[in-house]
Amino acid sequence: MTGSEAGDNKTGGGKVRRLSDAVRRVRIAESERADAYADLHEGDRARLALLAEELQDVFSDLPDDDAYFICEVAGSTPPRLWIDPTTHVVMARDRRSYRFLKDTRLGRLTLHESADINAAADAVTDYIAERVIERERVFESDALVERLRATALNRDVATGEPVASRPTGDRASSLIWALIIFLAGFAVGALGLVAYAWFMVPG
Repeated sequence: MTGSEAGDNKTGGGKVRRLSDAVRRVRIAESERADAYADLHEGDRARLALLAEELQDVFSDLPDDDAYFICEVAGSTPPRLWIDPTTHVVMARDRRSYRFLKDTRLGRLTLHESADINAAADAVTDYIAERVIERERVFESDALVERLRATALNRDVATGEPVASRPTGDRASSLIWALIIFLAGFAVGALGLVAYAWFMVPG
């Protein structure tokens, strides 16, 4: 084998490959992918911010002290518009559709998906309205249960004061009057029997 042939085999047909060049190419490719991903990330975040603006009037109607609903775009990966602690909106894979998701014990459910921002805002608004009505019913049920519990425990419904803790003087007076009435009735009945026997029994 001649020296020129060995040199050709070493260079692979005249092309010299260096590791430093390969590292440079990989870094450039990763940088381009990162830029593209960052652009997609910012694009998703911007679309979710637009949806949040559509919902501002809805959230402004909620009580100021209601901390359950959030309406905040989180800088997560992917970006999420949180509605409450268990529901959020993300952009679908097509980067145009809004996907309304809810986390449950059985897994994640898709409540709505649409590329129309108005349809997505309507779906979120209906969900919030349903949760508000549901919470009102829970509060009403709790109040009813408490009322029934107070009645079962012989509590005054108006004041919540246990009947047993009321002043003992009132109870003592009631018992005395009941005893007096009972004895009076017993005496009247006894006199009636004596009179009946006196007049009806032959002498």
